[in-house]
Amino acid sequence: MVGMSGHVLVVDDEGASRESLVDVLVEEDFEVASASSGEEALETLKNAEFDLILTDLRMPGMDGIALLREARKLCPQTLLILMTAYASVETAVEALHQGAHDYMIKPLVYEDVLAKIRRLLERRELAWQIQYLRREVESRYDFENLVGDRKVMREIVGLIRKVAPTNSTVLITGESGAGKEVVARAIHRESERSDRIFLPVNCGAIPEELLESQLFGHLRGAFTGAVATQEGLFQRARGGTIFLDEVGELPLALQVKLLRAIEEKEVLPIGATNPVKVDIRIVAATNRELEQSIQEGSFREDLYYRLNVFGIAIPPLRERREDIPSLVEFLVNRHNIDMNKHFRGVDNGAMKVLMKMPWKGNIRELDNVIEHAMIVGDGEWITSNDLPGRISAQAGIENAFAGDDLKSAMRFYERNHMINVLKRIDGDKKRASELLGISLSSLYRKIEELGI
Repeated sequence: MVGMSGHVLVVDDEGASRESLVDVLVEEDFEVASASSGEEALETLKNAEFDLILTDLRMPGMDGIALLREARKLCPQTLLILMTAYASVETAVEALHQGAHDYMIKPLVYEDVLAKIRRLLERRELAWQIQYLRREVESRYDFENLVGDRKVMREIVGLIRKVAPTNSTVLITGESGAGKEVVARAIHRESERSDRIFLPVNCGAIPEELLESQLFGHLRGAFTGAVATQEGLFQRARGGTIFLDEVGELPLALQVKLLRAIEEKEVLPIGATNPVKVDIRIVAATNRELEQSIQEGSFREDLYYRLNVFGIAIPPLRERREDIPSLVEFLVNRHNIDMNKHFRGVDNGAMKVLMKMPWKGNIRELDNVIEHAMIVGDGEWITSNDLPGRISAQAGIENAFAGDDLKSAMRFYERNHMINVLKRIDGDKKRASELLGISLSSLYRKIEELGI
């Protein structure tokens, strides 16, 4: 949307009526253009984008109904209101059938006009919000997802709280799966834009020939297949946050356009001659070393400094293994809800495996492993047997006993049996001694001897 109130096109062959309506809309902070005929309006629509069109019905040449029909083809996302002094049920039905969103009788009551315009713009904004609401709810990314006990995670949360209230661009760096989108969503949730859309875009997943149109939009006929004018994600965000994931994958030509969007707060849709103002906050992320990309000539240095106004680096999971137990607990609880399961956590053997994994895929890989184990497992606790077969191999851990001799085997069995009994009764040692058939003092001694 251009401006905070919207960009409106007024179409009316009566000069006085047209100019009066334009003056009222400008006074209410709308950005307004006008046309004296349907033909002039169509030419205007080919070179600029509008949130709403107010058109008279009876005009020489192309009338309002014909303009509605063509405007729907040219810019299907634009709202349309028909104005006429010749009201009839048939006219209203035809206008609505051709795509009008509302219908107003002349002479206009300007308070009613403004109310209708604002209501339609709010409805369209709500429609955009609803489209992304499911993803927002399902993702449930917030500070609760920034799990970890280590000092570095507390520092990251502190950085988020400091930068979120600003409009500064943020560059999040870290390996794939380390949680960059979690941090980006937390920034959005803590910002003043939290009631607006959060739009994630994977710059490496969209084909280069489509990416520019996806980001900045295009006009009808701008290229083969452009049968209608289409808004880009930068326009759809409308006051929200754009998350450019894997920004290091952007082609150089698009890097120039992104730089302009950051510096000028405007984008140029493909095929357009007039730029479109945008109000967004940009958060970017990359798993690349952008300084190296700059030296190689594949990333613009000026764009790097524009993106990296405030940097947040996320360490890989293998460098903060002490966070694994907290992450596992969080993931088990989350998948319990999603899968209608009732796991209480992982047992010591499984945790030992998880702590030794290299985790090249970071938190995303850990999440997949936990989900797999919860599908396979059927007890209260995830065991090493529930983990994917490759996991134990990568961790260098065998499911066999520590040794082949009978003494080692008995110790292995005794320890695991006591752990399972204690878990089942929530660590009640008195009850455990009764179930195991040993005295309480013997139980405490065994716990110490076996390192439970």
